[in-house]
Amino acid sequence: MKKIFYCLSLCLLMSCAKKIFSEKWTKKEAPEEFRARFETTKGNFDIYAKRSWSPKGVDRLYNLIKHKYYTEMPIFRVVPNFVAQFGIHKDSIINKAWNNFTLDDEPVIAKNDSMSIAFARGGKKTRTTQIFINLKNNHRLDTLTYSGVKGFPVIAKVTNGFENVLKFYDKYGDELGRRQDSINTYGNDFIKRKYPNVDYIKKAYLLKSK
Repeated sequence: MKKIFYCLSLCLLMSCAKKIFSEKWTKKEAPEEFRARFETTKGNFDIYAKRSWSPKGVDRLYNLIKHKYYTEMPIFRVVPNFVAQFGIHKDSIINKAWNNFTLDDEPVIAKNDSMSIAFARGGKKTRTTQIFINLKNNHRLDTLTYSGVKGFPVIAKVTNGFENVLKFYDKYGDELGRRQDSINTYGNDFIKRKYPNVDYIKKAYLLKSK
């Protein structure tokens, strides 16, 4: 019964609520480069993305930002001196809709320097919506082989607001990284009840070209 309900909900989402999700968004190409701003509970940070670094990855990032996916989103995994990760939507239906369209794997072109951004993944063709910011030079991620995939392709870099990224609450460490099923199921209510100090992405939006 739960599977039937989910299928019906997803069909309704994809066919009737185009402003919330559309399969077409997963196929749109990004500009060759773009800039965006993330407003967070610790202040803003800006990013620069270049399509040649990871065409499929940058396309996805662009469309997620353009269609307001990163809104009221918990920065649920902040491991000191390693990464800050986010990308699980508070609405499980929207989250699952995007996750149905995984990205093909790509080679690493740009290095995982401090303040560079890459998609998280758990194996072959598993990049979807979760991204992380490197909090230091994590060059081992350029060549790390895990579950049959080599490296984490960089898709963007933080250009302003480094100090705000470094302020994200990190005392929970990797604990919430191991509770992603609960975040997916119960959304922000679960985090606010159990982990009240987590910081959030308030919203993200594209910036006009200079």
